[in-house]
Amino acid sequence: MDFRYLGNSGFKISEITYGNWLTHGSQVENDVATQCVRAALDVGITTFDTADVYANTAAETVLGAALKGERRQSLEIFTKVWGPTGPKGHNDVGLSRKHIMESIDGSLQRLQTDYVDLYQAHRYDYETPLEETMQAFADIVRQGKALYIGVSEWTAQQIRDGHALAKDLGFQLISNQPQYSMLWRVIEGDVVPTSEELGLSQIVWSPVAQGVLTGKYTPGAQPEQGTRASDDKGGADMIKRWMSDEVLTGVQKLAPIADGVGLTMAQLAIAWVLQNKNVASAIIGASRPEQVESNAVAAGVKLEDDVLKAIDDAIGDLAETDVAKTASPETRPV
Repeated sequence: MDFRYLGNSGFKISEITYGNWLTHGSQVENDVATQCVRAALDVGITTFDTADVYANTAAETVLGAALKGERRQSLEIFTKVWGPTGPKGHNDVGLSRKHIMESIDGSLQRLQTDYVDLYQAHRYDYETPLEETMQAFADIVRQGKALYIGVSEWTAQQIRDGHALAKDLGFQLISNQPQYSMLWRVIEGDVVPTSEELGLSQIVWSPVAQGVLTGKYTPGAQPEQGTRASDDKGGADMIKRWMSDEVLTGVQKLAPIADGVGLTMAQLAIAWVLQNKNVASAIIGASRPEQVESNAVAAGVKLEDDVLKAIDDAIGDLAETDVAKTASPETRPV
């Protein structure tokens, strides 16, 4: 496993991060989830990403149990705050001081750890003053409950504003966690340049575009039962934008490119996002240990310029690049 610095810091994380968004506590039995975590550790993955909202807190609980007994100093454990958990009271969502301070304590308890390495704002909160949010994060860092602070799915301007406030408060934002893949490149326009300027890295999710870039979906065919595209709980809504015959035909053109460099299509997709120097790590999920072992092969892979050009030629205009789609629409005020 190769490692990269996260932002402008001395903190290194594995190029592959194990994430449990749609698996632990919901789609995958706990014993299988533990096997996947063991597989991640066995291939050298030391970075684990979760969120309190995943499976309504169950994902944190499962991950904490799976990592129990491991040397804490050898792990990088990330979680997030923003979404509602539990009874969903009027203060149980967003980035208010109250919600942040209560959420970190709950996450630490479920993860069975005294601190998280990275605490992330899961989305931007349009209703809470940014000053309040950043002050709460500063206090959490000073209390030793989080070592570093990051954000997720923030626009370039939001990152710039948050970075300036963090600097005034004596800490720094070191990361952003956006969606990024061959098919979803909206961060390249201004989020990546802004992050490079300010010293933030990207920790990217869905590098295989919800499984589409693995090549398992073929044009004109109904998705098999049990796949992400057939499961409403597993992100079927999100994957719909890539299930057209046009997109799936373009994706099939990646198969010979992957074969030519000795990779699976999934490995090629993960290796592709890691060619971006602003990307510190690619998050992978898994429902079986073998998936972890296979996807980890993408770490350390160098794709030559002719391969990158062939990928661009295959995907062409199918890639979404509109920077206006950076922010998640569900976080916008009504």
